[in-house]
Amino acid sequence: MAEYQNIFTQVQVHAPAYPGVPHEEGQRDRLGKPVFSYWAGKLGDAQIGPIYLGATGVFSLMCGFIAIEIIGLNMWASVNWNPIEFIRQLPWLALEPPPPEYGLSLPPLAEGGWWLLAGFFLTASILLWWVRTYRRAIALGMGTHLAWAFAAAIWLYLVLGFIRPLLMGSWSEAVPFGIFPHLDWTAAFSIRYGNLFYNPFHMLSIAFLYGSTLLFAMHGATILAVSRYGGDREIDQVVDRGTAAERAALFWRWTMGFNATMESIHRWALWFAVLTVITGGIGILLTGTVVDNWYLWGIKHGLVPVYPMEGAPVPDAGLLPAGVN
Repeated sequence: MAEYQNIFTQVQVHAPAYPGVPHEEGQRDRLGKPVFSYWAGKLGDAQIGPIYLGATGVFSLMCGFIAIEIIGLNMWASVNWNPIEFIRQLPWLALEPPPPEYGLSLPPLAEGGWWLLAGFFLTASILLWWVRTYRRAIALGMGTHLAWAFAAAIWLYLVLGFIRPLLMGSWSEAVPFGIFPHLDWTAAFSIRYGNLFYNPFHMLSIAFLYGSTLLFAMHGATILAVSRYGGDREIDQVVDRGTAAERAALFWRWTMGFNATMESIHRWALWFAVLTVITGGIGILLTGTVVDNWYLWGIKHGLVPVYPMEGAPVPDAGLLPAGVN
């Protein structure tokens, strides 16, 4: 018998088109004829479609298109409608929030009004997609875990562009739209408030970020390693543990020093990923509203090492007695 295949083997699994599980009466049918993609099959299921959008999906895509259109046209206008310059400078182009003098008022379109409009439609698009995600889970008899994980990411988005600017009393505190401009905003934000590296919630966010990448990568690699024993059929292994689950758990105990089951690893990864954005949002929300300078806050709480005063002589470590540094 041929050994069970996975994505690293030459054999690609190809099943007949499947329209999906039945849904409740009164709901619109899924749209589109299923097609098969060889390259999609290299990563997972080769079938694409049919798709269900529904009212929330349609309105979400419409709002998202309007937001991207506003951002894109403003960026294009900033290079005098030159298509070559638009493509060349795209990573550096930005749609900036209103200047500080407008506070929370509605500015003219050319002075931040377009940013507010784009933010409104983008936020509406994201929130509508969250409603769609929640309702689709309910309609399919699933848990709503994905919707609440998505809500954690939305929390950070709203803190950056809406909640914190409201608390600070100015839209100018929000993040500009743009690739490098939003990274420049992050660097300037850190400098202005005394270095985010001393923000304990930023520390937690980074720890959860790196931790979640490690967990996801190790989990994916472990499941692929036991797919020859049917390990990719994880629900089967959860309810009726077989040799794939036993080997995977033993491997984790040997290499990581702690156990993870076919179910618990998903809880580990979910919480690490969700806490990345939750703690990150808390850290941003406290910056400027509660703590004005994280470096001084770190000194006060014994977090920052003591550096020599500027201009003070620094002793030569080679002349110090042994054991002193």
